[in-house]
Amino acid sequence: MKIMITSQSKELSSKVDPRFGRAKYFILYDTESGQWEAIDNVQNLNAIQGAGIQAAENVVNKGAEYVLTGHCGPKAFRTLSANGIKIITGVDGAVSDAVEKFKRGEFRISEESDVEGHWT
Repeated sequence: MKIMITSQSKELSSKVDPRFGRAKYFILYDTESGQWEAIDNVQNLNAIQGAGIQAAENVVNKGAEYVLTGHCGPKAFRTLSANGIKIITGVDGAVSDAVEKFKRGEFRISEESDVEGHWT
């Protein structure tokens, strides 16, 4: 299963980025193989608007089934949900810890966005 985690840098030891659309990086992690890759989100860091939707489209295109992040706005949440991707908000700490907690089933899937649009 592929999960996408927002990250403040390119490593599994990085902290989870609390922002979805304007996260510095995404870590795409395959829970079956343990393989992962860092994906730069530079195109959305300073976007005037639409960062969440564009980031969500990138997640969809990478084949992720879950997103783990600190917060997710309403437009990104709708885009992800419409494509069958489950969102988990309230995630913090190291990306590697978030992966392990996910594998142990310690997270609950979010039912709705947890911030207003244009949250920075």
